[in-house]
Amino acid sequence: MKIKNLLPITGAIFFIIIAFSSCQEDISTIGSEILGTETPNGILDESQTIIAYSRKLGPVQSNRLPAYQLGVYNDPVYGKSTVNLLSQLTLSSNDPKFGDSAVVDSVFVYLPYFSTATTADTVTTYALDSIYGSTPINISISSSNYFLREYDPNSGFQEFQNYYSTQGETFEQYLDTELASVENFIPTRNGYVLYKDTDEEEKIAPGLRVKLDTTFFQEKILDMEGAPELRNSNNFKDYFRGIYFKVNSPTNNGSLFIFDATESYITIFYSYNNEDNSEIRENGTFKLNFNGINVNTFENELPSPIQNAVENPNIQTGNENLYLRGGDGIISIVELFGKDNDNNGVADDLETLRDKKWLINEANLIFYVNQDLMVGGATEPERIIIYDLKNSNVLADYNLDPTNGLPPVDALSNHYGKLQRGSDGNGEFYKIKITNHISNLINKDSTNVPLGVVVSQNVLTRTTAELLNPMEPFIEQVPTSSVVSPEGTILYGNATPNQEKRLKLQIYYTEPN
Repeated sequence: MKIKNLLPITGAIFFIIIAFSSCQEDISTIGSEILGTETPNGILDESQTIIAYSRKLGPVQSNRLPAYQLGVYNDPVYGKSTVNLLSQLTLSSNDPKFGDSAVVDSVFVYLPYFSTATTADTVTTYALDSIYGSTPINISISSSNYFLREYDPNSGFQEFQNYYSTQGETFEQYLDTELASVENFIPTRNGYVLYKDTDEEEKIAPGLRVKLDTTFFQEKILDMEGAPELRNSNNFKDYFRGIYFKVNSPTNNGSLFIFDATESYITIFYSYNNEDNSEIRENGTFKLNFNGINVNTFENELPSPIQNAVENPNIQTGNENLYLRGGDGIISIVELFGKDNDNNGVADDLETLRDKKWLINEANLIFYVNQDLMVGGATEPERIIIYDLKNSNVLADYNLDPTNGLPPVDALSNHYGKLQRGSDGNGEFYKIKITNHISNLINKDSTNVPLGVVVSQNVLTRTTAELLNPMEPFIEQVPTSSVVSPEGTILYGNATPNQEKRLKLQIYYTEPN
């Protein structure tokens, strides 16, 4: 009985072995023939064909951003950065009526921080986001006579006007009345409670909230009731040209915050005579919104070793270190598959791979953090992104990432791998998955374009900002999510003598026989 029961099992096992061997004749997963070494797991190391280097960006467009910065931030590696702001205000309603004998009581400007509110037992607390630094800064707020045009006259008013990160000196030549001055300002998580006539509370989230000069707004707004200047948005923008926030730090450190301009406003609190009884005063409010043009300007003080490195990159063989910084910052360029020695328009190594017709299972670029040069911890950017420099567009892997519907902190984590940290909390590496991009290069003859690598404040943001002067290779635009970020990091490049931490391109493949 035992022998009879064993025979069917043995036959089944024998059949499986034959079937498996047959399959192996059709498809086999093998190692790298290009490098002359076999890797049974089918991993091709293309690291030696990468050329990577960094460039300091020139003036970059700093209007039409998804968010804006204000403050002074001293990055422990990249040094001090001062970010100012010019804002064009808009009327909350056209041709406003303020009532009889209207008088301004107080005026406040409010720029809310990014924060999350939690309420327990009627007590609301806030957790702040996108705050950098914790030491005092000084802020002056002035009216501006600089006119911010919406459309560019050089394009026949067919294209939007760009404003750039280096225009601070120009803007400051047009400053007029100082509206407020704040010393020793530090962002806090304290919100505000406003009381209306009925003692009803209005809670406002944490932010920069500063009292402005009442006389200026009395003359500029309330006394102009019924005038053409307040009749519509275009008239108002030409009349009230904007306000300028200028910051400085009494020390080498400071504080900086990121805010949403669409949630920012100036509130004018005023009183006026009751229509039926002039002895009774009524209270009113009128808002000026930040829905016009906003422009960040930057002043950076890069350490000389970094300045020299990014001004003189080795574009032929690459560099030992790659530098990334946001703002009007630093971009790294990655060129894959080496040189085109036969001058046919395709890198020689890529030609060889195309002849193989491999199925690409996975491809990753791994960027290791140079912990010898970095100060780790909270100052390191959580995300970096990669994009097609020539077309200023995302790679194919962006739209195919199943995590693209998650909140920004976790979104696109397959394609744009989050910073992997060690047990000490310091960053170790970023793994950027570019499987579909590499597959298209090898199997669909896609163009092997240079790739740009930058830090990102929000990986879901798809908009780009233009450079005033395009740079090689094809650096004409950068993601706006990079312009918004004050952070930076240093990564090992392809030319580092540290073999273990060298920039890597790993390709997992299957080869049909």
